[in-house]
Amino acid sequence: MYQVNPRVFAADHSFNAVKARLDSIESLGVNVLWFMPVYEIGQEKSVNSPYCIKDYRALNPEFGTLDEFKSMVKEAHKRGMSVILDWVANHTSWDSSWIKDNPEWYTKDSLGNIICPAGTGWKDVADLDFDNQDMRKAMISDMKYWIEEYGVDGFRCDAADFVPFDFWQQAVRELRSIPDRKLLLLAEGRRKDHFDAGFDMNYAWGYLSALRRVYHNDAPATALASADSLEYAGLQPGKVKLRFTTNHDEAVRTPAVKEFCNERGAMAAFVATTYIHGGMLIYGSQEVGYPEGIDFFKYVPVDWSANPSYREEYKSIVSFYNGHPALRRGTVRIYPDKDVLMFSREYGDDSVFVAVNVRNRPVTVNSPEGELSLDAFEYIIRDLKK
Repeated sequence: MYQVNPRVFAADHSFNAVKARLDSIESLGVNVLWFMPVYEIGQEKSVNSPYCIKDYRALNPEFGTLDEFKSMVKEAHKRGMSVILDWVANHTSWDSSWIKDNPEWYTKDSLGNIICPAGTGWKDVADLDFDNQDMRKAMISDMKYWIEEYGVDGFRCDAADFVPFDFWQQAVRELRSIPDRKLLLLAEGRRKDHFDAGFDMNYAWGYLSALRRVYHNDAPATALASADSLEYAGLQPGKVKLRFTTNHDEAVRTPAVKEFCNERGAMAAFVATTYIHGGMLIYGSQEVGYPEGIDFFKYVPVDWSANPSYREEYKSIVSFYNGHPALRRGTVRIYPDKDVLMFSREYGDDSVFVAVNVRNRPVTVNSPEGELSLDAFEYIIRDLKK
Protein backbone atom coordinates (compact mmCIF):
# COMPACT_ATOMS: atom_id res chain seq x y z
CA MET A 1 0.00 0.00 0.00
CA TYR A 2 1.23 3.49 -0.94
CA GLN A 3 -0.06 6.50 0.99
CA VAL A 4 -0.71 9.51 -1.22
CA ASN A 5 -0.53 12.93 0.41
CA PRO A 6 -1.69 15.11 -2.51
CA ARG A 7 0.14 18.08 -1.03
CA VAL A 8 3.57 16.61 -1.75
CA PHE A 9 2.80 16.09 -5.44
CA ALA A 10 1.79 19.59 -6.55
CA ALA A 11 0.64 22.96 -5.25
CA ASP A 12 -2.55 22.56 -7.28
CA HIS A 13 -4.18 19.99 -9.57
CA SER A 14 -2.54 17.26 -7.51
CA PHE A 15 -4.61 14.51 -9.14
CA ASN A 16 -2.93 15.20 -12.47
CA ALA A 17 0.47 15.21 -10.79
CA VAL A 18 -0.25 11.86 -9.15
CA LYS A 19 -1.49 10.46 -12.47
CA ALA A 20 1.78 11.50 -14.09
CA ARG A 21 3.68 9.51 -11.46
CA LEU A 22 1.57 6.34 -11.53
CA ASP A 23 4.14 4.39 -13.56
CA SER A 24 6.82 5.29 -11.05
CA ILE A 25 4.62 4.33 -8.10
CA GLU A 26 3.60 1.07 -9.77
CA SER A 27 7.27 0.21 -10.34
CA LEU A 28 7.73 0.08 -6.56
CA GLY A 29 5.50 -2.98 -6.53
CA VAL A 30 2.48 -1.13 -5.13
CA ASN A 31 -1.02 -2.54 -5.63
CA VAL A 32 -3.07 -0.15 -3.46
CA LEU A 33 -3.10 3.66 -3.39
CA TRP A 34 -4.49 5.22 -0.23
CA PHE A 35 -5.39 8.87 -0.73
CA MET A 36 -5.51 11.14 2.28
CA PRO A 37 -8.81 13.12 2.39
CA VAL A 38 -9.60 14.66 -0.97
CA TYR A 39 -12.84 16.37 0.07
CA GLU A 40 -13.73 20.04 0.42
CA ILE A 41 -12.19 21.53 3.57
CA GLY A 42 -14.09 23.78 5.95
CA GLN A 43 -13.03 27.38 6.55
CA GLU A 44 -14.58 28.17 9.93
CA LYS A 45 -11.98 27.64 12.71
CA SER A 46 -9.85 26.00 10.03
CA VAL A 47 -6.16 25.12 10.34
CA ASN A 48 -6.23 23.83 6.72
CA SER A 49 -6.34 20.20 7.82
CA PRO A 50 -7.57 17.79 5.14
CA TYR A 51 -9.36 15.95 7.96
CA CYS A 52 -11.74 18.90 8.45
CA ILE A 53 -14.46 17.93 5.96
CA LYS A 54 -17.07 20.42 4.82
CA ASP A 55 -18.78 18.29 2.16
CA TYR A 56 -18.28 14.53 1.84
CA ARG A 57 -19.34 14.61 -1.82
CA ALA A 58 -17.26 17.55 -3.01
CA LEU A 59 -13.57 17.58 -3.85
CA ASN A 60 -11.04 20.03 -2.49
CA PRO A 61 -10.50 22.32 -5.53
CA GLU A 62 -6.84 22.55 -4.52
CA PHE A 63 -6.44 18.99 -5.79
CA GLY A 64 -8.38 19.27 -9.04
CA THR A 65 -11.75 18.48 -10.55
CA LEU A 66 -14.00 15.45 -10.36
CA ASP A 67 -13.11 14.62 -13.96
CA GLU A 68 -9.39 14.77 -13.12
CA PHE A 69 -9.97 12.55 -10.11
CA LYS A 70 -11.97 10.04 -12.13
CA SER A 71 -9.27 9.97 -14.83
CA MET A 72 -6.60 9.34 -12.22
CA VAL A 73 -8.59 6.45 -10.71
CA LYS A 74 -9.10 4.96 -14.18
CA GLU A 75 -5.37 5.11 -14.92
CA ALA A 76 -4.52 3.51 -11.58
CA HIS A 77 -6.93 0.68 -12.33
CA LYS A 78 -5.31 0.15 -15.73
CA ARG A 79 -2.06 -0.52 -13.87
CA GLY A 80 -3.65 -3.01 -11.51
CA MET A 81 -3.71 -0.65 -8.53
CA SER A 82 -6.74 -0.21 -6.29
CA VAL A 83 -7.63 3.24 -4.96
CA ILE A 84 -8.95 3.73 -1.44
CA LEU A 85 -9.94 7.04 0.14
CA ASP A 86 -9.46 8.33 3.65
CA TRP A 87 -12.89 8.51 5.28
CA VAL A 88 -13.35 10.87 8.23
CA ALA A 89 -16.47 9.60 9.98
CA ASN A 90 -15.94 10.97 13.46
CA HIS A 91 -16.42 14.68 12.80
CA THR A 92 -17.03 17.42 10.22
CA SER A 93 -15.99 21.04 9.81
CA TRP A 94 -17.94 23.71 11.67
CA ASP A 95 -19.30 25.12 8.41
CA SER A 96 -20.60 21.82 7.09
CA SER A 97 -24.14 22.00 5.75
CA TRP A 98 -24.92 19.16 8.15
CA ILE A 99 -24.58 21.54 11.11
CA LYS A 100 -26.91 24.11 9.57
CA ASP A 101 -29.50 21.64 8.33
CA ASN A 102 -29.24 18.88 10.94
CA PRO A 103 -27.76 20.15 14.23
CA GLU A 104 -29.27 17.11 15.97
CA TRP A 105 -26.64 14.99 14.23
CA TYR A 106 -23.92 16.37 16.52
CA THR A 107 -22.76 15.79 20.08
CA LYS A 108 -23.73 18.59 22.46
CA ASP A 109 -22.76 19.70 25.94
CA SER A 110 -25.19 20.23 28.83
CA LEU A 111 -26.06 23.68 27.48
CA GLY A 112 -26.92 22.35 24.04
CA ASN A 113 -23.76 23.58 22.31
CA ILE A 114 -22.14 21.41 19.66
CA ILE A 115 -18.68 20.33 20.83
CA CYS A 116 -15.40 19.23 19.31
CA PRO A 117 -14.34 15.58 19.85
CA ALA A 118 -13.77 15.19 23.59
CA GLY A 119 -10.20 14.92 24.79
CA THR A 120 -8.61 15.52 21.38
CA GLY A 121 -7.89 19.22 21.18
CA TRP A 122 -9.25 19.18 17.62
CA LYS A 123 -10.99 22.55 17.85
CA ASP A 124 -11.38 22.87 14.08
CA VAL A 125 -13.97 20.07 13.89
CA ALA A 126 -17.41 19.24 15.34
CA ASP A 127 -18.16 15.84 16.88
CA LEU A 128 -20.84 13.69 15.25
CA ASP A 129 -23.42 11.82 17.34
CA PHE A 130 -23.65 8.19 16.24
CA ASP A 131 -26.80 7.66 18.27
CA ASN A 132 -28.58 9.50 15.46
CA GLN A 133 -29.74 6.99 12.87
CA ASP A 134 -30.43 9.58 10.16
CA MET A 135 -26.84 10.77 10.36
CA ARG A 136 -25.62 7.20 10.01
CA LYS A 137 -27.72 6.69 6.88
CA ALA A 138 -26.41 9.91 5.33
CA MET A 139 -22.84 8.94 6.13
CA ILE A 140 -23.14 5.51 4.55
CA SER A 141 -24.88 6.99 1.50
CA ASP A 142 -21.94 9.35 0.99
CA MET A 143 -19.46 6.46 1.31
CA LYS A 144 -21.38 4.50 -1.33
CA TYR A 145 -21.31 7.54 -3.64
CA TRP A 146 -17.53 7.34 -4.13
CA ILE A 147 -17.65 3.62 -4.85
CA GLU A 148 -20.62 3.69 -7.21
CA GLU A 149 -19.94 6.96 -9.03
CA TYR A 150 -16.14 7.13 -9.12
CA GLY A 151 -15.00 3.54 -8.82
CA VAL A 152 -12.98 3.75 -5.63
CA ASP A 153 -12.11 0.42 -4.08
CA GLY A 154 -12.59 1.04 -0.38
CA PHE A 155 -11.66 3.26 2.51
CA ARG A 156 -9.08 3.90 5.19
CA CYS A 157 -11.36 4.92 8.04
CA ASP A 158 -9.82 7.68 10.12
CA ALA A 159 -9.97 7.69 13.94
CA ALA A 160 -11.85 4.40 13.82
CA ASP A 161 -11.43 3.79 17.55
CA PHE A 162 -13.57 6.91 18.24
CA VAL A 163 -16.53 5.54 16.28
CA PRO A 164 -18.92 2.92 17.74
CA PHE A 165 -18.51 -0.71 16.72
CA ASP A 166 -22.12 -1.07 15.63
CA PHE A 167 -21.80 1.81 13.15
CA TRP A 168 -18.79 0.21 11.51
CA GLN A 169 -20.62 -3.10 11.43
CA GLN A 170 -23.61 -1.44 9.75
CA ALA A 171 -21.47 0.54 7.29
CA VAL A 172 -19.26 -2.38 6.31
CA ARG A 173 -22.26 -4.64 5.77
CA GLU A 174 -23.91 -2.10 3.46
CA LEU A 175 -20.72 -1.31 1.55
CA ARG A 176 -19.99 -4.97 0.95
CA SER A 177 -23.53 -5.43 -0.39
CA ILE A 178 -22.69 -3.25 -3.42
CA PRO A 179 -22.83 -5.69 -6.37
CA ASP A 180 -19.68 -6.79 -8.19
CA ARG A 181 -17.27 -4.87 -5.98
CA LYS A 182 -14.46 -6.31 -3.90
CA LEU A 183 -13.55 -3.66 -1.34
CA LEU A 184 -10.53 -3.10 0.88
CA LEU A 185 -11.44 -1.61 4.25
CA LEU A 186 -8.75 -0.39 6.65
CA ALA A 187 -9.47 0.90 10.16
CA GLU A 188 -7.13 3.47 11.64
CA GLY A 189 -7.31 1.97 15.10
CA ARG A 190 -6.08 -0.82 17.32
CA ARG A 191 -9.39 -2.30 18.56
CA LYS A 192 -9.71 -5.96 17.66
CA ASP A 193 -13.46 -5.58 17.19
CA HIS A 194 -12.73 -3.74 13.94
CA PHE A 195 -12.21 -7.18 12.44
CA ASP A 196 -15.51 -8.39 13.90
CA ALA A 197 -17.14 -5.39 12.21
CA GLY A 198 -15.78 -6.63 8.88
CA PHE A 199 -12.62 -4.59 8.32
CA ASP A 200 -9.77 -6.31 6.48
CA MET A 201 -6.97 -4.44 8.24
CA ASN A 202 -6.20 -2.17 11.16
CA TYR A 203 -3.12 -0.43 12.50
CA ALA A 204 -0.04 -2.04 14.05
CA TRP A 205 0.83 0.73 16.47
CA GLY A 206 2.04 -1.76 19.05
CA TYR A 207 4.77 -2.95 16.71
CA LEU A 208 5.85 0.61 15.93
CA SER A 209 6.10 1.34 19.66
CA ALA A 210 8.31 -1.73 20.12
CA LEU A 211 10.48 -0.66 17.19
CA ARG A 212 11.03 2.72 18.80
CA ARG A 213 12.01 1.11 22.09
CA VAL A 214 14.56 -1.02 20.26
CA TYR A 215 16.05 1.94 18.38
CA HIS A 216 15.78 4.63 21.05
CA ASN A 217 16.07 2.74 24.34
CA ASP A 218 18.24 -0.24 23.37
CA ALA A 219 15.42 -2.71 24.05
CA PRO A 220 16.27 -6.23 22.85
CA ALA A 221 15.39 -7.25 19.31
CA THR A 222 13.18 -9.95 20.83
CA ALA A 223 10.77 -7.13 21.79
CA LEU A 224 9.79 -6.99 18.12
CA ALA A 225 8.93 -10.68 17.99
CA SER A 226 6.89 -10.30 21.18
CA ALA A 227 5.00 -7.31 19.75
CA ASP A 228 4.29 -9.22 16.55
CA SER A 229 2.95 -12.21 18.45
CA LEU A 230 0.78 -10.02 20.67
CA GLU A 231 -0.77 -8.13 17.77
CA TYR A 232 -1.72 -11.30 15.92
CA ALA A 233 -2.94 -13.25 18.95
CA GLY A 234 -6.55 -14.26 18.39
CA LEU A 235 -6.97 -12.68 14.95
CA GLN A 236 -9.09 -14.52 12.43
CA PRO A 237 -7.22 -16.03 9.45
CA GLY A 238 -6.86 -13.52 6.63
CA LYS A 239 -7.05 -10.43 8.84
CA VAL A 240 -4.03 -8.14 8.60
CA LYS A 241 -2.23 -5.60 10.77
CA LEU A 242 -0.92 -2.70 8.69
CA ARG A 243 2.81 -2.33 9.38
CA PHE A 244 4.69 0.92 8.80
CA THR A 245 7.74 2.89 9.89
CA THR A 246 6.17 6.23 8.99
CA ASN A 247 2.96 7.84 7.75
CA HIS A 248 1.53 11.35 7.62
CA ASP A 249 1.10 11.57 11.40
CA GLU A 250 4.63 10.34 12.15
CA ALA A 251 6.34 12.33 9.38
CA VAL A 252 5.00 15.62 10.75
CA ARG A 253 7.39 15.20 13.67
CA THR A 254 10.35 13.55 12.00
CA PRO A 255 11.03 11.49 8.85
CA ALA A 256 11.93 7.81 9.07
CA VAL A 257 15.55 8.49 8.10
CA LYS A 258 15.93 10.52 11.31
CA GLU A 259 13.50 8.59 13.51
CA PHE A 260 15.58 5.45 12.96
CA CYS A 261 19.01 7.08 13.09
CA ASN A 262 19.89 7.37 9.38
CA GLU A 263 19.05 5.98 5.95
CA ARG A 264 20.50 2.56 6.77
CA GLY A 265 18.66 2.42 10.07
CA ALA A 266 15.38 3.37 8.41
CA MET A 267 15.76 0.68 5.76
CA ALA A 268 16.58 -1.95 8.38
CA ALA A 269 13.51 -0.83 10.34
CA PHE A 270 11.36 -1.19 7.21
CA VAL A 271 12.53 -4.78 6.62
CA ALA A 272 12.11 -5.68 10.29
CA THR A 273 8.62 -4.18 10.28
CA THR A 274 7.17 -5.57 7.07
CA TYR A 275 8.82 -8.96 6.52
CA ILE A 276 7.92 -10.51 9.88
CA HIS A 277 4.15 -10.13 9.47
CA GLY A 278 1.41 -7.85 8.24
CA GLY A 279 0.59 -5.50 5.41
CA MET A 280 3.23 -3.16 4.01
CA LEU A 281 2.82 0.64 3.85
CA ILE A 282 5.05 3.17 2.09
CA TYR A 283 4.31 6.84 2.75
CA GLY A 284 4.87 8.85 -0.43
CA SER A 285 8.30 10.52 -0.04
CA GLN A 286 9.65 7.70 2.13
CA GLU A 287 11.05 5.90 -0.91
CA VAL A 288 13.43 8.77 -1.70
CA GLY A 289 14.53 9.14 1.92
CA TYR A 290 12.98 12.61 2.26
CA PRO A 291 15.06 14.12 5.06
CA GLU A 292 12.65 16.60 6.68
CA GLY A 293 9.30 16.54 8.42
CA ILE A 294 6.22 16.98 6.22
CA ASP A 295 3.44 19.27 7.40
CA PHE A 296 0.37 17.88 5.63
CA PHE A 297 -1.55 21.11 6.29
CA LYS A 298 0.34 22.77 3.42
CA TYR A 299 2.18 22.09 0.15
CA VAL A 300 5.61 20.54 0.68
CA PRO A 301 7.55 19.92 -2.56
CA VAL A 302 9.39 16.61 -2.83
CA ASP A 303 12.19 15.95 -5.31
CA TRP A 304 11.19 12.55 -6.66
CA SER A 305 14.47 12.21 -8.57
CA ALA A 306 16.53 12.39 -5.38
CA ASN A 307 18.34 9.38 -3.93
CA PRO A 308 17.71 6.93 -6.81
CA SER A 309 19.72 4.10 -5.21
CA TYR A 310 17.56 4.30 -2.08
CA ARG A 311 14.42 4.07 -4.18
CA GLU A 312 15.86 1.06 -6.02
CA GLU A 313 16.46 -0.63 -2.68
CA TYR A 314 12.80 -0.14 -1.76
CA LYS A 315 11.84 -1.63 -5.13
CA SER A 316 14.02 -4.66 -4.46
CA ILE A 317 12.58 -5.19 -0.98
CA VAL A 318 8.97 -4.89 -2.17
CA SER A 319 9.61 -7.09 -5.22
CA PHE A 320 11.03 -9.88 -3.05
CA TYR A 321 8.08 -9.51 -0.67
CA ASN A 322 5.57 -9.73 -3.53
CA GLY A 323 7.33 -12.74 -4.99
CA HIS A 324 7.30 -14.84 -1.83
CA PRO A 325 3.98 -16.01 -0.38
CA ALA A 326 5.91 -17.08 2.73
CA LEU A 327 6.40 -13.39 3.58
CA ARG A 328 2.70 -12.62 3.22
CA ARG A 329 1.02 -15.75 4.54
CA GLY A 330 3.69 -17.99 6.01
CA THR A 331 4.23 -19.21 9.55
CA VAL A 332 6.91 -17.39 11.54
CA ARG A 333 9.76 -19.02 13.45
CA ILE A 334 11.84 -16.73 15.65
CA TYR A 335 15.54 -17.21 16.47
CA PRO A 336 15.98 -15.04 19.57
CA ASP A 337 18.86 -12.58 19.85
CA LYS A 338 19.16 -9.27 21.66
CA ASP A 339 20.72 -7.35 18.74
CA VAL A 340 19.48 -9.08 15.60
CA LEU A 341 15.88 -9.82 14.65
CA MET A 342 16.11 -13.27 13.06
CA PHE A 343 13.26 -15.34 11.74
CA SER A 344 12.23 -17.72 9.00
CA ARG A 345 8.87 -17.90 7.27
CA GLU A 346 7.41 -20.86 5.43
CA TYR A 347 4.38 -21.34 3.22
CA GLY A 348 4.09 -24.48 1.12
CA ASP A 349 7.41 -24.98 -0.64
CA ASP A 350 8.41 -21.34 -0.15
CA SER A 351 10.82 -20.54 2.68
CA VAL A 352 12.69 -17.35 3.55
CA PHE A 353 15.27 -16.48 6.22
CA VAL A 354 15.67 -12.89 7.43
CA ALA A 355 18.22 -11.34 9.79
CA VAL A 356 18.17 -7.62 10.62
CA ASN A 357 20.81 -5.92 12.74
CA VAL A 358 18.83 -3.29 14.64
CA ARG A 359 21.98 -1.71 16.12
CA ASN A 360 24.14 1.10 14.79
CA ARG A 361 27.24 -1.05 15.22
CA PRO A 362 28.63 -4.30 13.77
CA VAL A 363 27.26 -7.48 15.33
CA THR A 364 28.21 -11.15 15.04
CA VAL A 365 25.52 -13.70 15.79
CA ASN A 366 24.94 -17.44 15.55
CA SER A 367 22.04 -18.35 13.29
CA PRO A 368 20.54 -21.40 11.58
CA GLU A 369 22.53 -20.22 8.55
CA GLY A 370 25.79 -20.32 10.53
CA GLU A 371 27.71 -17.45 12.05
CA LEU A 372 26.67 -14.09 10.61
CA SER A 373 28.69 -10.89 10.79
CA LEU A 374 26.47 -7.89 10.12
CA ASP A 375 27.52 -4.28 9.71
CA ALA A 376 25.54 -1.52 11.43
CA PHE A 377 21.87 -1.80 10.40
CA GLU A 378 22.69 -4.47 7.82
CA TYR A 379 20.03 -6.98 6.87
CA ILE A 380 20.22 -10.37 5.15
CA ILE A 381 17.35 -11.93 3.20
CA ARG A 382 17.75 -15.47 1.88
CA ASP A 383 15.51 -17.58 -0.30
CA LEU A 384 15.97 -21.02 1.26
CA LYS A 385 14.27 -23.02 -1.49
CA LYS A 386 15.32 -21.18 -4.62
